[in-house]
Amino acid sequence: MSQTEISRRAVAYISIGNSDDELPQREWADFARRVEQAIGIAASYRGGHIHGNWHSKPTDPWQNACWALQLPVDLDAISRLRADLIRLAGEYRQDSIAWALADTTTFLRPEKA
Repeated sequence: MSQTEISRRAVAYISIGNSDDELPQREWADFARRVEQAIGIAASYRGGHIHGNWHSKPTDPWQNACWALQLPVDLDAISRLRADLIRLAGEYRQDSIAWALADTTTFLRPEKA
């Protein structure tokens, strides 16, 4: 992963899920907490920032969570986060963790009157 692949303005959307009910509630909660901790560590590096996180409703028949992370400038921090997420996916018997990279953000602005 090089600086040309990840611009300083890039945002990663990181998603986890438990739609297959592989994890009982307590284990799902621990998995989500540990993913959130890993994302928080990456966000603490210069340029990093968590824009928000979203969770499925308690009444939904599935469980999922998503975080929007302004990626830090430190490429090693990004690599560590990706490695941590891969490790956590394995520890919690998950097929994958989704990592969607948005390297361009366009601001939609209303016309001035």
